[in-house]
Amino acid sequence: MIEVILEDERWAGAELEALATPAAGAAMAVSGRRMEGFEIALLGCDDSRIAALNADFRATPAPTNVLSWPAYDAPPIKGASPEIALGDIAIAFETCQREAVEKGISVHDHVTHLVIHGVLHLLGYDHISDTQAEEMEALEVKALAKLGINNPY
Repeated sequence: MIEVILEDERWAGAELEALATPAAGAAMAVSGRRMEGFEIALLGCDDSRIAALNADFRATPAPTNVLSWPAYDAPPIKGASPEIALGDIAIAFETCQREAVEKGISVHDHVTHLVIHGVLHLLGYDHISDTQAEEMEALEVKALAKLGINNPY
């Protein structure tokens, strides 16, 4: 289950709520999991808010496209509890819009990619090393393909 919090109403017009569940489901599927039994909170915010979050949590006082906060050091396996919270994701409206224009892709496709990226972070994937980045990008491409979206790399 995805709980979408629209802090910036422009996300309603960008259909963040409609994009979130299929994107998260695709990310879960390529990592060998199913959405059932897991919960993710997704915040649709603006650049100002994500810059503040980036400053607070990463000591980088600048906007970014997506941030994620895993609830666990290692992702849990579906357990006895009805829903296991995987963590939180925040996505910034202006940065997403600008990047989509710069890349010449639809906002829909770019936001879907960023939600997939954030969910993979919640599942323990990262891109600190080249090997990790290659693995994560391959999963992103696979998840996007499940949704009919071309490879963004």
